[in-house]
Amino acid sequence: MVAALGSMRSGLAPCNFETARLDTWVGQIPDDHLLPVRADLAAFDCRNHRLAQLCLMQDGFENAVLSARERYGSDRIGVFLGTSTSGILQTELAYRRRDPCSGALPADFLYATTQNIYSLAWFVQAYFGLDGPAAVVSTACSSSAKVFGNAARMIAAGLCDAAVVGGVDSLCLTTLYGFGSLGLLSAAPCRPFDANRNGISIGEGAGFILLEKARQGIAPNTVALLGVGESSDAYHMSSPHPEGLGARLAMQRALRSAELPADAIHYINLHGTGTRSNDDTEGKAVSALFGDRVACSSTKGWTGHTLGACGAIEAIISALAIEHGFLPGSAHTEVVDASLALHYLTATSAIAADIVMSNAFGFGGTNCSLVLGRRNR
Repeated sequence: MVAALGSMRSGLAPCNFETARLDTWVGQIPDDHLLPVRADLAAFDCRNHRLAQLCLMQDGFENAVLSARERYGSDRIGVFLGTSTSGILQTELAYRRRDPCSGALPADFLYATTQNIYSLAWFVQAYFGLDGPAAVVSTACSSSAKVFGNAARMIAAGLCDAAVVGGVDSLCLTTLYGFGSLGLLSAAPCRPFDANRNGISIGEGAGFILLEKARQGIAPNTVALLGVGESSDAYHMSSPHPEGLGARLAMQRALRSAELPADAIHYINLHGTGTRSNDDTEGKAVSALFGDRVACSSTKGWTGHTLGACGAIEAIISALAIEHGFLPGSAHTEVVDASLALHYLTATSAIAADIVMSNAFGFGGTNCSLVLGRRNR
């Protein structure tokens, strides 16, 4: 991911998913990368959990969780994950095989362990043999940002010592045609905050993070969760408040949670979907709180909008920016919308940032902002 961000290499391509016939671009994981889930977890097998498994196997994450289990005990590690549609593709495929007479779904369709929203946490718990508190948040595109708050509160309350947090969302026809019916899909790769932006590119993805309580032995420069801010403006079912009041409140609460002033933030990973209204309202909220001082960008031009997974994925990108000393640019954005008065980055730059904010805003005005920074700040 760091190499792709540095070279401005996007993962978007023209849509060729399943039977979809839509003039749009998507961020799709190649099918041959999504292997069936582990044999002992076969009841959970679906695209969403195959994607989760692929992610769990990356970058030594399995070993990190198993080491935490050894350190704290399986009942002291929580699992808090976000998704918007879970394994709904499995249901779509099952509907194609309904009994022609009765309409009954096939006997091998297992709703509880595939489409059920909670099945993602259930799968991850089973994958690692964990027995601590578990929950799945489904608040549209803020889902896997809000779980950081869930985990932090549970650790602070003494109910667990560590938590697997993150999110997974996989492509499905319901999502693609649903956003298509709203007229929100771009026929080209999405261009967040571009003057000529015209819609989103749907993506699929996963991101997992291990949060632990502060302890001796953690490397001094480890990236830490410094603050979480949440709000709900409830302005409209699918449109944000036109002045970005809910987004601004979430950012303010994140700063208050981190006990930091606005000028302590070095970079903001914007929600930045590429639609006219979302970028406009987020731009107003950021400008009102930070002015045009802080560098910011949206990374959805690389991944597409991964919906319930974007909060976790973009928090990881923000952490990588801190660790590797760079600020991500914005793939495909060419002419920045000057009316938004932001310090918007179109190209990745080798500039260090010790404290960053990551935004995730969802349908219905459910908003979440995270503040991340080095532990020894």
